[in-house]
Amino acid sequence: MEAEAREGSRKFGMFAGVFTPTVLTILGAIMYLRTGWVVGNAGLGGAIAIILLAHVITVSTGLAVSSVVTNTRVGAGGAFAIISQSLGLEVGGSVGVPLFLAQGISIALYVLAFTESWLRIFPTHPEVLVAILTFVAVFGIVYISSQFASRTQFLILGIVGFSLFSVFLASFSSIGGAGLVEAPVFWGEFRDGNFWETFSVFFPAVTGIMVGISMSGSLRSPRKDIPRGTLSAIGLTLVVYLALTYWFARIAPTDDLVDNLTIMVDKAFWGWAVLAGMLGATFSSALGSLVAAPRVMQALALYDIIPYSDYFSQETKKGEPRHAMFFAAGVGFLALLFALASGGLDAVAGIITMFFLITYA
Repeated sequence: MEAEAREGSRKFGMFAGVFTPTVLTILGAIMYLRTGWVVGNAGLGGAIAIILLAHVITVSTGLAVSSVVTNTRVGAGGAFAIISQSLGLEVGGSVGVPLFLAQGISIALYVLAFTESWLRIFPTHPEVLVAILTFVAVFGIVYISSQFASRTQFLILGIVGFSLFSVFLASFSSIGGAGLVEAPVFWGEFRDGNFWETFSVFFPAVTGIMVGISMSGSLRSPRKDIPRGTLSAIGLTLVVYLALTYWFARIAPTDDLVDNLTIMVDKAFWGWAVLAGMLGATFSSALGSLVAAPRVMQALALYDIIPYSDYFSQETKKGEPRHAMFFAAGVGFLALLFALASGGLDAVAGIITMFFLITYA
């Protein structure tokens, strides 16, 4: 009984284990750094179409996940465990491997987003050095304890909420019409890519639902926590994105939205609050991905699906999958080096979109 009590105390509830990491990952890099670009590229109507299409996919996935987890016993592995129990280990493994890779590569995406935010404050700092040091800091925190990483999320959630409040106040400061675009462009010219290329850049924003689902083995009650946490996070973030889309369309002309990726800082009531939200949300998303990815890999190893399964299935006395964590960090670091050499955040976003769409389908 004492062992079970200690084990339960190390597990997460719905708010800490599913809702908070999901919301922080969805309201992260893409919201701060690419939503304005999407509106400028696609126009108000095009951006709304992209956001709704992305959320139709995630809502369908969230409902499917909820249906399965409320009727079966879900262990570690998140989407892999859910698919395996429904369609068998062969199908689960074929989806679990790209899911792990997507979450590993996501670490690089969020590190790059944090770097973009950092360079907004310190433009003279070398991009490569900032990105590598950020990656080392993320790995160091997760290595110390995933529980510690989870606790930092509550503070960051408050910072993100305050940054959105700053955006809300900026709307009132322009009520008189000064600086507002009277007739927003409904359908954009897609200057920086067509509709589907723009969609591929935005879509990683909504893949945050996998962070919470992947924590299934570390939840006190996965049957209740996953459906409630996932669906409530999707609903809240959909409202936020639609409101921000309209705000961006009214706050600046399309050319400014496309050219200035940190225009949210310039137009908010308190620019420093948005910068704090950018740094906090992107760093937290990187933490969440590095916490979730090793748990998917460990679950694959427990079913002897990947090479060296005996090695990667091991965990510490505190329940940390150290070996899988090192491998996930290696995948993220290689993706980071590739992105730094080939085009930054947008280059990684398209790859992640394809991996996640495979899992969702």
